[in-house]
Amino acid sequence: MPPAASAMDFFQLFVPDNVLKNMVVQTNMYAKKYQERFGSDDTWTDVTLTEMKAFLAYMISTSTHHCESVLSIWSSGFYSNKSIALIMTQPRFEKILKYFHIVAFRSSQTTHGLYKIQPFLDSLQHSFDSAFKPSQTQVLHEPLIDEDPIFIATCTERESRKRKKRKFSLWVRQCSSTGFICQIYVHLKEGSGAEGLEALKNKTQLHSMVAKSLCKNIAGKNYIVFTGPSITSLNLFEEFEKQEIYCCGLLSARKSDCTGLPPSMLNNPDVPQSRGQYRIKMKGNMSLICWYNKGYFRFLANAYSPVQQGVIIKRKSGEIPCPLAVEAFAAHLSYICKYDDKYSKYFISHKPNKTWQQVFWFAISIAINNAYILYKMSDAYHVKKYSRVQFGERLVKELLGLEDISPSH
Repeated sequence: MPPAASAMDFFQLFVPDNVLKNMVVQTNMYAKKYQERFGSDDTWTDVTLTEMKAFLAYMISTSTHHCESVLSIWSSGFYSNKSIALIMTQPRFEKILKYFHIVAFRSSQTTHGLYKIQPFLDSLQHSFDSAFKPSQTQVLHEPLIDEDPIFIATCTERESRKRKKRKFSLWVRQCSSTGFICQIYVHLKEGSGAEGLEALKNKTQLHSMVAKSLCKNIAGKNYIVFTGPSITSLNLFEEFEKQEIYCCGLLSARKSDCTGLPPSMLNNPDVPQSRGQYRIKMKGNMSLICWYNKGYFRFLANAYSPVQQGVIIKRKSGEIPCPLAVEAFAAHLSYICKYDDKYSKYFISHKPNKTWQQVFWFAISIAINNAYILYKMSDAYHVKKYSRVQFGERLVKELLGLEDISPSH
């Protein structure tokens, strides 16, 4: 990207104009279909590309200002924003919100519960793959997102919405060197569409399926994948090794599939060990490690030699010896924790009641975080060093056509 690249340029690596134009077409088609069924709406006029960008800008503004409702922009309260409220009236925004769609019509062959958003997710995945080559080490995990959102009142006839749980889980494959999210996997929970958990009552089956889906694009390239207890299993790691994907994962007797692992390594010894001591059992390239550090931690790995020594550095305790696999796991997972702490607060705070819309705004939030990561790696960052908040504010103003307004400091 050139040094003069704007926040909008980075965002449009992932959400280009052709994707926005499709939202315009589908929203207008849905508005027409809705009015044919429920009666004409004299206040509605077809949305334009300029309006769609403004609509997105208002939603994205909630990621930096964290207002409970996007409608607060037009209020006289604490979260009002007069500088951007004048671009579009609140009634017009609410009208677009009412009809907003990615896919207006359901195909007769469609059984997929995410059909209303799948074309956007596919486009986003293609752009993630095209824009960025991740480091050799990656992490599979669930990013920090609000488990119990409050759904705000919108343009519909209902005055308020009930608090209820998300009907989906969101998993990602993430570059552990930069935090760039390379792939998103959405799983609909039971009772939220044709892809509920009926056929997948066993959680280990579900997590194995998630892992395989997230790693299908990286086979044969000698990547190293770090996993948490719910994904770590001998069967999965052996399957990945055949595809030249190598793994390092934390094991838990309660959360992990421990099939094929020796019980002697899964049970704690009668005599407590000293801090930093460990036992290792091998099977081919696979190491099962039991390491003690104020408690027993077990790791399964085929990505690191068990004879290579590592060290965990603690502020108070100093250096604690461990196998290299343990050191690598701790280092890469701690980076992802820092990412969650740094970027999860910038997820769009608007919470609709439709599952596909919740997924859409999460995906847009991830795209903006990815755009900021690429911006920080580019020459453009050395020209104007925007913080994540400033980058978000800049993007909002550029989407609204207010490029000449500099971000607040």
